[in-house]
Amino acid sequence: MKTKNQTVKKILIFILCVFLAILSVMPFLIMIVNSTRSTTEIQQHAVSLIPSSYFSNNLKILLGKSFNPAVGFVNSLMVSVGVTLLATYFSTLTAYALVVYEWKFRNAFFSFIMGIMMIPAQITMIGFYQMVYKIHMTNHLSMLILPAIASPSMVFFMRQYMKPALSLEIVQSARIDGAKEFFIFNRIALPIMKPAIATQAIFTFVSSWNNLFTPLVLLTDQKKYTLPIMISLLRGDIYKTEYGAIYMGLTMTALPLIVVYLLLSRYIIAGVALGSVKG
Repeated sequence: MKTKNQTVKKILIFILCVFLAILSVMPFLIMIVNSTRSTTEIQQHAVSLIPSSYFSNNLKILLGKSFNPAVGFVNSLMVSVGVTLLATYFSTLTAYALVVYEWKFRNAFFSFIMGIMMIPAQITMIGFYQMVYKIHMTNHLSMLILPAIASPSMVFFMRQYMKPALSLEIVQSARIDGAKEFFIFNRIALPIMKPAIATQAIFTFVSSWNNLFTPLVLLTDQKKYTLPIMISLLRGDIYKTEYGAIYMGLTMTALPLIVVYLLLSRYIIAGVALGSVKG
């Protein structure tokens, strides 16, 4: 009887997981299907799982705009990859300094980081834009990448993960063996932090890739536009809104995010498994 109840429970859990998986995949599937449909078809039936024959036509409309989606894709990729690399590395480095080293104002510095987390980015945008304008860097992609070095929320997450995960005895042993500090960080701390880095890399890449506000403020040159700006311009067509082309642009925007998740998801699963074993 007990075995039968366990079997029924497993079946119900399996059905629930399949249902949730379908709910998660359905928006992406509808988006991809709509990229093959015409504007009229989408307006008549917004939800459809049957592809149409307007894929090439939507692609022509998208490529026929005043901007180049390929350039936007490259710009978004450069910015997102740069932001992800800088944010994850320097945030982990800062967390390492907060966990491993004993210094006088360590707790005060961490409290300062916590305080900065409470300030919305929109409040600081006016001062940031004025600074960028004065140094004549308004149309430079580097101004979208370099600020990622300071990421308070990621520093907080990395510190909380590193405290139980990184053994200080290992660091002390490496120092006794003559290892330099950056060698210890790059060869010992970073591999231990892989699950946390992968998790934050996904969130950071997605956030940077979908960021519209900051590029819209700083960029005026069409050659520097990112994909979110181009997609927003598609919706603002004064003659006719081509929904098929918009879905085509959204599909182009979503594909890199899916690829990044598939590449890094195994590290997240490894981190969850490691946490369960420790617990």
